[in-house]
Amino acid sequence: MTLDHGNLGPDDVRRVLHAGGSTDAIQEALEVAFLFNVYDRLADAMAWHVPERAGGFYQSAAKRLLKHGYH
Repeated sequence: MTLDHGNLGPDDVRRVLHAGGSTDAIQEALEVAFLFNVYDRLADAMAWHVPERAGGFYQSAAKRLLKHGYH
């Protein structure tokens, strides 16, 4: 979707539905991907600081997401 959005189409959606995915799941996945793309571009444009892995930020953020989700 990010690198080749011109080739994303109805057949891709049909494959997800055929594999058992729901239209709600597809919509959520598209929204999450869109937001990550926006955040990534903002981070690049504004030279946001990316924490070091060893600092523990990612581990605590992962625990928070597993507990509370994206809501």
